[in-house]
This record gives sequence, C-alpha cells and structure tokens, in this order.
Amino acid sequence: MSDEEDIARDMEAPAEDGEDGEDDALAEEWAAMADDDDDMGGGGSARVLNQDEIDSLLGFQEGDDDGAQSGIEAIIDSGMVSYERLPMLEIVYDRLVRMMSTSLRNFTSDNVEVSLDNITSIRFGDYLNSIPLPAMLTVFKAEEWDNYGLITVDSSLIYSIVDVLLGGRRGTAAMRIEGRPYTTIERNLVERMINVVLADLSAAFDPLSSVTMRFDRLETNPRFATIARPANAAILARLRIDMEDRGGRLELMLPYATLEPVRELLLQMFMGEKFGRDSIWENHLATELWFTDVPIEVVLDEMQSTLGHVLEWERGTFLPLSATPRSEVTLRCGAIPMFTGHMGQKSGNIAVKIEGKAEADS
Repeated sequence: MSDEEDIARDMEAPAEDGEDGEDDALAEEWAAMADDDDDMGGGGSARVLNQDEIDSLLGFQEGDDDGAQSGIEAIIDSGMVSYERLPMLEIVYDRLVRMMSTSLRNFTSDNVEVSLDNITSIRFGDYLNSIPLPAMLTVFKAEEWDNYGLITVDSSLIYSIVDVLLGGRRGTAAMRIEGRPYTTIERNLVERMINVVLADLSAAFDPLSSVTMRFDRLETNPRFATIARPANAAILARLRIDMEDRGGRLELMLPYATLEPVRELLLQMFMGEKFGRDSIWENHLATELWFTDVPIEVVLDEMQSTLGHVLEWERGTFLPLSATPRSEVTLRCGAIPMFTGHMGQKSGNIAVKIEGKAEADS
C-alpha cells in the first residue's frame, strides 16, 4: 500500500503546482489592470490629444492650403448665412430670362440665348472677394424700395457684346486684351446693355410689385461697389448669355434688405396660370360674397354734444331730436354709410324705402 500511496502523491503534485502557477498569472494580470484604472481615474491625468488628432476632430484635412474646413467650424460657418426660400422670386427670374432673351436679340440683332444657372444665398463681402477681375460692376437703385442692387458683367461677356455691336464677324471668338482698363466706348456699350437688363428686371417685378430699377453708376473696382455691409446676406442669381460661339456670364445680386418691402409677396407660392394669382379661388370668393350676411343699422338722427353736458345726464333726461316722419335716414354697415331712404310701414312692419346710395364721410 505504501508504494501505491507514493505513486498517487507523485501524480497529484504536478497538478497542484500548475493550478498555483495559473492563479499567480491571473493575479498579476488583474493587478496590472487595476493599476491602469488608477492611472486613468481621478488620481492620474487623462491622455492629451496630439495636433493630428485635434485637426481630425475639427475636420481639417491635410494638404488644404485654402483653409477649407468640414468639421465643427464648417457647422458654425454654415449658420452665418440663413437662406430663406422665396418661391415667387424664382418665378420673377424665370420671367426675366424669357424677357431678356427677346430684348437682347433686338439689342444685338443676333441670336441670343439666356439661361439661369442657379440662385444662391451668399454674404455680400464674400461675393465681392470672389468676383474674377477684370469685370464691370453696375450699381442700380430700386426707386420704390429705396435700396440698391448689383449687376456684374464678366470680361468674356463684355468683349462679346462689344464685338457683336461693332460688327464682329460671326464664327470667331471675341478677342480679349487683358491688362488694360476698359475704354469709354466699351463702358458705354456695356451701359446700354445694362439699361436693357434693368428695364426687363423692372418689368419682371411689375405683376408682383411696381418698381423702377434705375442705373446709378458703373465701377471696375469691387471696393467702390459696396452697397451693403460685408456680413449682410444677399441673393445671387447667375445668368449665362450665349451668342452662337460668343458669350459670358452676368450675375444679379440683390441684398435681403432690398427685397424686404416685398418679402411677404415673395414668400407666396406660385399657383394657377396667372402670375401670383389663382383665378379659381378668385371666382369662388366672388361667388360666396353674394351669400354673405352683413348687419345693417338704420340711423334716424344724430346730435352733437359736449362731454361736460353728457356728464350731466341722469335718469329721465330727454334728448331733443330734429327728425320728422318725413326725414331722410341713413343705412350703415358698421361705420360705413351705405344707402339713404325714408321710414315707413309695410305689411305691419317698420320698413325703410331705399332711395339712393349714401355719400362716404370725408
């Protein structure tokens, strides 16, 4: 029995040693994790982000020389210009495009096609900084709205208009001579074209609100064409004018302050075939008006008295009226006189015989 006990003891010993070793390894691992938790907790300091991680969080991308951002700063920047959708303004610009196509054809005696690229909202200062030079900037005034707008004509369109009006041959691109100021002839020809555009712009707004767009001045330096604060929001419409193989861009910018007098009208939705009106609802309203009940009051007589005399009134006071059975009475709807007539009786009821329309009180 002693030999068997020794063999059993020898077989159990390695197992016990292995369990003790595993327990020690687990204990050391748990202790190391506890130390790490202590370091990251209140007793230690948190890990500091490096510059690359900060740039990644803010959204900066490597190689962006122009400072473009798409992270937190982009979100903050996007809220600085609030674009308010103006449905009727889009209809106005569609009318402007159709009218300009006809008027510029008559102006140039050439086949002109005008198209609207887009309508965007932009800060006025950002727009001035983005204008590619050389260009001509036209400042015009909306007379009835007592504010200003801006039209920018790029260099390609300027030389194309000059070439067409001075008899340039078709099929050849307009010659561009850079590095020199615009001549008086070029400025006068562009001014004539701008007057045609402003006349069409006034006509495009006419069904909505009568306004006169008046040419104010022509500038070649954006710094002298400042009509609003740099941070003010404006609506920019980009138009493309093509004359066969010639043409260029024309940009129309209206600050929100200029459109403020007609803002409520521009917020309307376009309905029906008529501009800004719905003939179906107009006819329905006109029909229903005939069945509308309105209260009518008959005024037998009126008298005037001072406030001091009125304060002396008491129960039993008589008010002498000068009306007689043959006196003319007035029928009123609220405070508006409607008809005049005479009192009488008909079928046992008190009645008024209408004899004419009352004159409105001046």
